[in-house]
Amino acid sequence: MTLKPLEIYKLLPKKNCKECGDPTCLTFAMKLSGGKAKPEACPYLDENAKTILGASTRPPVRKIRIGVGERAITIGEELVQFRHEKSFFHEPGIFIAVNDTMTAEAIQERVIFVRDGILTRVGTDLRLSGIGIRSLAGSPEPFARAVGAVESVADLPEVLMAGDPAVMEAGLFVCGNYRPLIHAASPSQYREMCRLAKKYGCPLALKADTLDSLAELSGHCTAEGVENLVLDLSSPSLHAMLNASTAVRQHAISRTTPALGYPVCIDTSRGGHADASLITGVTKFGSVLVCDDLPEASRKAVLVLRQNIYTDPQKPIQITPGLYRVGTPGRDAPVLLTVNFSLTFFTLQGYLEASRVPCFMLIVDTEGLSVLTAVASGKLHEALVRDAIAKYGLAGEVSHRTLIIPGYAAPLSGRIEEAIGWKVLVGPRDAADIAEFLEKEWKT
Repeated sequence: MTLKPLEIYKLLPKKNCKECGDPTCLTFAMKLSGGKAKPEACPYLDENAKTILGASTRPPVRKIRIGVGERAITIGEELVQFRHEKSFFHEPGIFIAVNDTMTAEAIQERVIFVRDGILTRVGTDLRLSGIGIRSLAGSPEPFARAVGAVESVADLPEVLMAGDPAVMEAGLFVCGNYRPLIHAASPSQYREMCRLAKKYGCPLALKADTLDSLAELSGHCTAEGVENLVLDLSSPSLHAMLNASTAVRQHAISRTTPALGYPVCIDTSRGGHADASLITGVTKFGSVLVCDDLPEASRKAVLVLRQNIYTDPQKPIQITPGLYRVGTPGRDAPVLLTVNFSLTFFTLQGYLEASRVPCFMLIVDTEGLSVLTAVASGKLHEALVRDAIAKYGLAGEVSHRTLIIPGYAAPLSGRIEEAIGWKVLVGPRDAADIAEFLEKEWKT
């Protein structure tokens, strides 16, 4: 079980020596409890305390990395059962499957789609994660050719899916240095799969009939020296898959079964409910989701769902502050001030584009707060506006000295005007009214 801050504090030396980087042992205990510090930072812990704190404060779900380079993904390292308790940190990888009975051209076409496909939403580029490669022919040569076809066009994380160790080794010979996920070891051949995982330094997925046998299998694999494990919970039954993934997360978070403290893999092709399995995997603790080719609508839906679930609910999505252009504004174009809360930015930008009035958007840093909240909390103030105008060179972009501020920032209009020496116009509260406002009020 995770220890509470006061329980951790009782195990500390209580010297308040500050050598850990914190002012007091209690502060250090609170950081340990939240997973923001490591026991090793305290030089005075005895071995017993290190053992207890190490087991209690390390993430209950092991962190695993699949792939290399900028498209590599990290999974696991989760701390909570429910998103509202804290946040989910590492979004699941969504892998599109090919198989070794497809032609090289068909494989490459699908891989290029995964490599280049981008959905941009609220300023974030959403992508599929990688490629799953299935062995259907059951022979090393076709599998190696399929892996080679993938490698020829993309540097993406891969899941190699072959139950025969000889077939798996043929695929690893082609791409083993790129840390694919080996899928999957079973009770009958785990020693051979563990040998391959150690040889190539790859994470290893495990497959067994029950959670008890899966926990036993993970124990065997760690005894073989393989610690980067993933648990396959694929099932023809959506109900069974949901129950198993929930149970695994509960066992991991409570630390009652450390042998189940690993990320979860789900092959959504099992059974006749691929889309439902994919959605369930995103929302209920899946970390590696392998699916056959997704229709465009399903791809967009699952990428947006994943973004929503794995966005920190306590941290607003923010836009980089700066000077943005809508259309091709000239030196007499209006300048509209707003905050860097993404929803505010994209809403205003959309209405400005619809108005067909070229203009500038001056985005100031309110730490992702909306206009109303930023005004109420003091995050939006005249000094911030003055500094932003200077920082982004606004005076050199326009010939006038007029700034339009949001309607909810009206209480600041006088102070902003005095601080910047510009004329300040108070715009509408609702961005939907901005076109009418510009038509009536904007004059250079």
